[in-house]
Amino acid sequence: MTTLPFAADLAPVTREDWLKLVEGVLKGAPYEKKLVTTTYEGLALDALPARKPDAPIVAGRPAGAPWTISMRVDQPDLAAANAQALEDLDGGASGLSLVFASGAPHAHGFGLPDGADLGVVLKDVMLDLIETRLEIGGFVGREDALAFAALVEARKLDPKAVKVSFGLNPLGAFAAVGSLPMAWPLFAKRFCETSAILAAHGFVGPFARADGAIFHAAGASDAQELAAVLATAVAYLKAYAEAGVPLADAAAHIDVALTADVSQTATVAKFRAMRLLWGAMLRECGLAETPLKLHGTTAWRSMTRRDPYVNLLRSTVAAFAAGVGGADSVTVLPFTQALGLPDAFARRLARNTQVMLIEESNVHRVADPGAGAGAVEAHTNGLAADAWEIFRTIERRGGMADVLEDRWLHGEIAGVVARRDKDVATRKLPLTGTSEFPILVQEAPEVLAPLAAEPAPVADGALQPHRIAEPYEALRDAADAAPARPRVFLAALGPVAAFTARATFAKNFFEAGGIAADVPDAFADLAALVAAFKAAGTPFACLVSSDEVYGAEAAGAAKALKEAGASAVWLAGKPAEIEDELKAAGVGDFIFAGCDLLATLAKAQAAAGLA
Repeated sequence: MTTLPFAADLAPVTREDWLKLVEGVLKGAPYEKKLVTTTYEGLALDALPARKPDAPIVAGRPAGAPWTISMRVDQPDLAAANAQALEDLDGGASGLSLVFASGAPHAHGFGLPDGADLGVVLKDVMLDLIETRLEIGGFVGREDALAFAALVEARKLDPKAVKVSFGLNPLGAFAAVGSLPMAWPLFAKRFCETSAILAAHGFVGPFARADGAIFHAAGASDAQELAAVLATAVAYLKAYAEAGVPLADAAAHIDVALTADVSQTATVAKFRAMRLLWGAMLRECGLAETPLKLHGTTAWRSMTRRDPYVNLLRSTVAAFAAGVGGADSVTVLPFTQALGLPDAFARRLARNTQVMLIEESNVHRVADPGAGAGAVEAHTNGLAADAWEIFRTIERRGGMADVLEDRWLHGEIAGVVARRDKDVATRKLPLTGTSEFPILVQEAPEVLAPLAAEPAPVADGALQPHRIAEPYEALRDAADAAPARPRVFLAALGPVAAFTARATFAKNFFEAGGIAADVPDAFADLAALVAAFKAAGTPFACLVSSDEVYGAEAAGAAKALKEAGASAVWLAGKPAEIEDELKAAGVGDFIFAGCDLLATLAKAQAAAGLA
């Protein structure tokens, strides 16, 4: 084969070569501040890390093997649930997740009722040709699991040929509910008895599940989710061992579920790190490393009710990252899940997101494609190390049941939540369509049934699931409920070129709180600006222009607007050298990149007359 000259003449490119180019772009700005980010675990992630060409492949799903596309079955009407399941399977799904409404971490307000007739739900579903997952909650998992086993027996199927994950997860229920119905040692025995009954029926499992969903939805960092999952798995291993199950068999009884979130590299790294942690745990137990059954579900925490179409982008990134990270099966939450019970259209998009990744993009063809990539390797190893330390702390404190009982883990997660909440409020963590680029008037997509306006009360001691967009959505709801939409007058100073950038910034800023802001044309003079403010009938104004124009005109404009009846005057930007002068002239507050958007919008709504 002839070698192309240009290919043969290419000199190797080093990290130092890249850094020289980056220095020209940064123009003196420190590299560490611009291209090194810090995660909630405290990991410093370099945008240009060194490659690791000799890094081993993290054993997971074999190359060329597609992951299972597992679709939620959460319709309370059993006949309708069956119709949905058959439609999903006919449309490309290869698995079903039976979501039960009672306390399941993935229920989100809907699900199959307790004691549901699975014969109706799974009518005409060939259970020996698909993978089935039970998403059970509360402490009624035994009944749901045995009902599925009875259905398999009634159909005269070979239990060994039925791929089913029963999802027994009493510690997950403990985290979600806040208490156990009995002391953990007693409940652990009951949990083991249920597994033994299922095994006696001929099922090979897995029977137990260590699921990170409740921890992630409550705000846990990736390392905390990994540690909680590993500690939960170890608690189940101990329970099985005490019940006389050999450790090697006990390990095979357990599968793991993680949350796939919107950060692509972080999600790839998290799934890879879970396999490293599982291998380390098996070695510590004196066991040979065996494959881990690993499932991914897209993040409830990151879904939004406003501009929900952006959820399609979020779930695509998350599903891609889970698949690339080696997940054996993936469930994508439909893009309207935060609005209510998804209809057929939303379910089809959730299904086809994965179908396209597998059948059109061939994402599954390469085993562990992140191996050797510096950013992925650094994040994987850092997450695994941090999660292992948190896991060891949990074990030193008595194990997973004890840290849920004394709420130590709650406090650790709360610390991360506080930092993330600050980032959401200041838009260091932006939410497209919610805190960034909001759309004030948008018809909501249809759902089969709306989500309850008020979330169900959470018991004392339970981990509180939440979506990070909720504070902005509360502001938008308040503005939408007003007799007339609140508006802010953008007082543009100077020529169009001087104020357009900050006027656009201010428009997005205020509309994130449901306060309309129209970008005006240039005003001929101050009198025209004041006249336009009076005609607008808005209670407050925001000055928008360049720092240069502010120096010449802002103080006079602020004073004139206050005299014209403005209850409050804001200014887009933060010109420190004239800040005192502006405040003396009537500017009450400043809006700028990095300010507390939520607090400022609450003040703005108050200025607009909203409670």
